[in-house]
Amino acid sequence: MPFLSRFWSLRRAMVALGLAMLAGLASWGLNELDARQRLWIFQPSDRSWPGANTAGMQEQWIDFRSRDGSAAKLHALWMPSSNTKAPLLLFLHGARWNVTGSSPRIRRLHAMGFSVLAVDYRGFGQSSKALPSEASAAEDARAAWRWLGQKAGGKPRYIFGHSLGGAIAIDLASAVNDEQGVIVESTFTSIPDVLDSMRWGWLPVGWLITQRFDSVDKVARIGSPLLVVHGSADPLIPARLGQQLFDAAQQPKRFLLVDGATHHNTQSKALKQYRAALQELFGMKADAQ
Repeated sequence: MPFLSRFWSLRRAMVALGLAMLAGLASWGLNELDARQRLWIFQPSDRSWPGANTAGMQEQWIDFRSRDGSAAKLHALWMPSSNTKAPLLLFLHGARWNVTGSSPRIRRLHAMGFSVLAVDYRGFGQSSKALPSEASAAEDARAAWRWLGQKAGGKPRYIFGHSLGGAIAIDLASAVNDEQGVIVESTFTSIPDVLDSMRWGWLPVGWLITQRFDSVDKVARIGSPLLVVHGSADPLIPARLGQQLFDAAQQPKRFLLVDGATHHNTQSKALKQYRAALQELFGMKADAQ
């Protein structure tokens, strides 16, 4: 089953990260250790998954200069709402799959009333070839946020992130002050906390982690309403990490725990609850299109 395959691949990658950092510490240099972590955490690829459907989504290209002065290009999907007053949403996906693999989530958020821009980080899909890092993904999110700002025309903008994308979304929201709200789904407090939650969590590797994604330290700096969504049966990222992230945030906020949901199906299992939360936190009507 595609879900089980995705889950075990992510789980193996995180366990391998902890074991290999210890095993390779003596033989790898710091640069190699960092590169291995980036590879295991992001699992960059141009792969989608069977059933992805981008019909009705427009391809977009976002060009910018990175901090080192090099030219960068991001591939994105743009799904505008037929409602000219609809708010805009930046969609930041998780590890392993390219942006087309997120097409079901993009469609659901579009149906909830957003015009959605979903972007591939460098190293994914058709974006610039590179090994992504916490820093480069943050740059990519900012470039996409600027692009969306040019489309806004005074309409409110929101930020959404799933799994690893949730950490990137929190980083972006903590650094800007023009977002109307933030939604994070199936995400975590930090990479060390994710490793600690796993079978090999007793291994003393926390101090070796360079790609930390310390969301719990950033979330309190978000000044807009925050919706944290998590499945109670998430086998990859425990719901308690989502709860801890929520607890560290300032008001207004809401924690939506979806009973029985896993890492990948919180939206599809809780559409009614999702819509109610959007109305409560962001003032979006449940039937907005």
